[in-house]
Amino acid sequence: MSLMLDFKIKRLRKELKLLDVYVIATGTTLSAGFFLLPGLAAGQAGNSLPLAYLLAVVPLIPATFSIIELATAMPRAGGVYYFLDRTMGPLVGTVGGIGTWLALIFKVAFALIGMGAYLNLFFPSFQILPIAISLAATLGIISFFGSKKSGGLQVILVIFLLALLGFFIFSGVPEISLSSFSHLFDSEFSSLLSTAGLVYISYVGITNIASLSEEIENPEKNIPFGIFLSLGTAIIIYFVGTMIMVNVIPMNELIGNLTPVATAANSILGRVSMILLSIAAIISFISVANAGIMSASRYPLAMGRDHILPKIFRKLNHWGTPVISLILTVSVIVLIISFLNPIKIAKLASAFQLLMFGLVCFAVIIIRESRIESYDPGFKSPLYPWMQIAGIILPLIFIAEMGWLSIIFSTGLVVAGVVWYFTYAKKRVVRTGAIYHIFERLGRQRYGGLESEMRGILKEKGLRDSDPFDEIVTRSHVIDLNERTEFEDVVKTASAWISQFVMHTAEEIQKQFLEGTRMGATPVTHGIALPHLRLSGLQQAEMVLVRAINGVHMKFKNPLTDFDEEEQDVSAIFFLVSPEKDPTQHLRILAQIAGRVEEESFAEEWKTAKDDQEIKETLLHEDRCLSIVVDGSTNTAPLLNKQLKEITIPDDCLVAMIRRSGQTLIPKGSTVLMEGDRLTIIGNPKGMSELKKQYSESS
Repeated sequence: MSLMLDFKIKRLRKELKLLDVYVIATGTTLSAGFFLLPGLAAGQAGNSLPLAYLLAVVPLIPATFSIIELATAMPRAGGVYYFLDRTMGPLVGTVGGIGTWLALIFKVAFALIGMGAYLNLFFPSFQILPIAISLAATLGIISFFGSKKSGGLQVILVIFLLALLGFFIFSGVPEISLSSFSHLFDSEFSSLLSTAGLVYISYVGITNIASLSEEIENPEKNIPFGIFLSLGTAIIIYFVGTMIMVNVIPMNELIGNLTPVATAANSILGRVSMILLSIAAIISFISVANAGIMSASRYPLAMGRDHILPKIFRKLNHWGTPVISLILTVSVIVLIISFLNPIKIAKLASAFQLLMFGLVCFAVIIIRESRIESYDPGFKSPLYPWMQIAGIILPLIFIAEMGWLSIIFSTGLVVAGVVWYFTYAKKRVVRTGAIYHIFERLGRQRYGGLESEMRGILKEKGLRDSDPFDEIVTRSHVIDLNERTEFEDVVKTASAWISQFVMHTAEEIQKQFLEGTRMGATPVTHGIALPHLRLSGLQQAEMVLVRAINGVHMKFKNPLTDFDEEEQDVSAIFFLVSPEKDPTQHLRILAQIAGRVEEESFAEEWKTAKDDQEIKETLLHEDRCLSIVVDGSTNTAPLLNKQLKEITIPDDCLVAMIRRSGQTLIPKGSTVLMEGDRLTIIGNPKGMSELKKQYSESS
């Protein structure tokens, strides 16, 4: 079980924050579903239209939970494609990637053309085609300069859009009569279900943010919060907005109306209001196109990385944008706008997205049952597996309601993906999905690289706030060797120290470490070794740090070279043992160590550390660790002759170690600080920043 210590693929920049996630997800949702579809859906549902919009969100909930879980575990460009590829293998991934990319492109083209209905309110002879093409090219150019620029545009568009919609809802709520709620159940259930299938596409844009997850800061928090906030916003606006429409527009005028929001606004407050809401509609269509271009361009990038498409699609420009993938995406959008009817095709493409959502729910079942230890989502879907089973069945019901044409179109996309896989990708791809981890009888066919890849993702995501990494380091045991030593001798010494925390003997622990190294479970690279175990009966993780300036000689199996036996002298060994109950925390701690030793500053700091305390501090990042010396002539003078319990430090900080006269002391509240004491303080970056300002002259 080796960590990926060399992560060579050039990654997209993490430039998107919670607000960006929210506005991108919201911007891809509040468009045709609100400004165009209510007039078309009213013909089937009548006064039950608002209830149809509520019912439509039901099959999206399992898919949303599943996509959030997968996105927080595997924040990678490509979204649905990446999840399907890594769970069910590259054949399903190819079908999902190509089909979802095309479906998203059709929706972008649909949004650009959909502006025409509102523009024609004011310019009946207006030619939308040239404007749509120009806008697609302009949004592509903005995306060329990175997701931060596109995300910034999206923030402006969506804030303005929400302000106008807020004005519409605030003005329209007084028009809603209580009696209208009794009419929500006027339609037969079959008509209600059919209408829900029609307006289902109104919500699916929320999940497109998954394809940008690689560019999101702190994805484990920002993806769930951003998507749930966006979904809540969409539900409120769709339900309240359609309630306003059925109350202020006579049903015979609402049916078939392509500008229902503008019509409702005109009925409530007159022409000025109609103009404002028409502007809101145009903004929403531009917002969908902008977010859609950003999301769609990440699919060819991800497939290029995985050799499903030519490697040219991996190319990133100076701003971290997948430039070739972006050019292809915008070019296809322009071709569709010019030669096809994107409005009709976009509706057909929704059926394919429903199929993909069902597969994503199945993907969660597969990867959970695969028992891959490094699968470590920051959010876990509730009610597993019943939530996922519902998410598989419900899309099939909706697809059936959408008719044979949708089924044929989806089948065509599947066939196209299968043909491409067997004619181009199959001979270039060596992966299999997590599904092979379930079926042990397939043995060698499972893709061991998947576990390494996901451990690489763990390293990139970093620690969680609850992970006690700093505490583990500060209480660790240090072995500082001056002479060249054999690995077996070091293991014996480390195992003896670890044995005090468990019922296992030192010999049993030593045997497990050595067996793991012989089997290839000990990562060794750049002169660093990371032997690690999970032990029964252990209450908390413990670590032994070994510094060997003249080297420790070891033999090991290298999983990166097909488990060939190799020899190497290493200068640093980190023995980590963790409880059996939390394997993913164990891997996150290993990943944190791996990430730290790869930093340029580590080797020199490790080599020049003067004592045990400084050796430990080399593993701690500066923003979470502060070392100060008590000196009566500096800003630390107030600490002199004070007990630790008398010193005020931020609540999220802790004095972890005290070094005095060559000895390391265990800090206690009654410990009196003396001249020359060196304190190691650990804590959250905010608290560290306050302490550094307070003791800046001595830190």
